[in-house]
This record gives sequence, structure tokens and C-alpha cells, in this order.
Amino acid sequence: MPDDSFTPLQSPQRQPGLEHEMDPAPEYMPRHLGSDRLKGKVALITGGDSGIGRATAVLFAREGARVAIIYRDEERDAEKTRDLIEAEGSEALLIRGDVGDKDFCRAATDRTVETFGGLHILVNDAGEQHAQDDPTKIEEAQIERTFRTNIFGTIFMTQAALPHLERGARIICVTSITAYKGQDLLIDYASTKGAILSFIRAMSSKLASEGILVNGVAPGPIWTPLIPASFPKDAVEDFGKDAPLGRPGQPNEVAPALLFLACDDSSYMTGQVLHPNGGTLIGG
Repeated sequence: MPDDSFTPLQSPQRQPGLEHEMDPAPEYMPRHLGSDRLKGKVALITGGDSGIGRATAVLFAREGARVAIIYRDEERDAEKTRDLIEAEGSEALLIRGDVGDKDFCRAATDRTVETFGGLHILVNDAGEQHAQDDPTKIEEAQIERTFRTNIFGTIFMTQAALPHLERGARIICVTSITAYKGQDLLIDYASTKGAILSFIRAMSSKLASEGILVNGVAPGPIWTPLIPASFPKDAVEDFGKDAPLGRPGQPNEVAPALLFLACDDSSYMTGQVLHPNGGTLIGG
């Protein structure tokens, strides 16, 4: 059951269970049978209750991993993710709290290790965004909140995980296409995703000699609960249509990129970023 001893900071939230109101519903389920590529592994996924995090959690479970997920408020979504993990024949651990709190990150990581006996894969996926058309009206509290969740949380979770990671472990960070091309409605969010990109490159260099691989995924427009929660209605209606493929992607079209980076198939990759973005060409 969720651990309510961790209290999240107060901040603007999306509505719990919003995904149940999305039309069409996001697609989470893996498209292929598992092949034990993560058998015996333990994964900790922040933001694992919905969106890309949920699709990744279910896919990792299908591939044999035991999965702990961190979520902040969406208990209904987290419980659904737990059910999907268990339906794959694996074990799930739900941990409620705020990755912007360094003490929480340490406690959540320790609890995962205590429950499952180790940690092999850290996925930093938790994030938030708040659309604002006028840059002069981006409030200080919003900037601080977005940075605290998106980049502070990524750093805090990595710091907490490192004492438990051994050679061959993986750290996977979810950045964004906005780190490369910007987004004029999401200036503070895009800035945090650029910071995450730099973090991937810096940490991969730092940890290469220890055999810990650090890579990332930079999704394009993906249909998750974060979209209707943070964009104006007209932007939601047109979301993803400007991608070369002419549509938004689904969470289960991103999760296989994370699986590749989590398993032995990517053993000669570190400091790299994959781009499931609907065909947008990325440089840099």
C-alpha cells in the first residue's frame, strides 16, 4: 500500500485520476511478449503512476523486473499501475512523496532496496509543466516548483541511488524534445529539460569508469495526463499534429526506448539520448 508518511510539498497539481477522463485514453500496454531482458533486476521509477512512467513500469515488469514507483498525489493512478505490474506476474512497491525533497528521495531509495534487496535501474521520469503565454507572467513560485521537481528531483534521486548501484547499473533520465528546440508556452519547463540533458552528459562521464551507464530519452509530443492538465484547450486539440508523423505519440511508443537503455542491449552506450518524437530531426 502507499506510504503516507511522506508528505509532498504544496504546489499546483493535476487532478487525481485525470487519465480516466482522457479521450482517447493513453496507450500503456506493451505490444510484445517479454523475453526476460530484466529478469532479476530491481527498477525504481519516479513519476511511475501514469504516462511514460506507467508504460515503462509495466514493460519492465513484463521483462522480469520488480518495480518500485514514486508518485506525488495521484493515488488512484498509482494503484492502477500496481495492478498492471502485478498482472504481469511481478511485484510492485508504491511510494508516495515529492522528489523535490532530498530527504524523501533518500528514504524512498532506501525503502526500495530494503523491500527488494537491491537496486539496478533508476528511471528519473517525474516532471511537471505549466503553460504560460506571457513570459513576464511566469511567477517565481512556478519557476522554483518546476525546477525543484524536474531537475532537483533528478539530481536528488541520483544521489540517493548511487550508494546502492554497482557496475552494470543504469540511470535513465527523461528529458524532452523541448531541450533541443524550445517551447514558447513552456519556457521554464524547457529550461529544466535542457538542464537534464546536461546532467546526463556530465554524469555519464563521471560514472563511466565505474561501469554505471547514464543515458536519456527525449520524447516528442506524447499523449499523457500532463497534456490536458497543463495546456489550454485549443492547444490540446492540436497537440502533436505538427510532428512529421502528424499525431502525438503514445506512452507505449516511448517505453521500449527506456527498456533498451535498461537492458544489456545498450551495454556500449552511455551519455546518449534516444528520440521517440514522431520524426522531428534533432541536432546537437
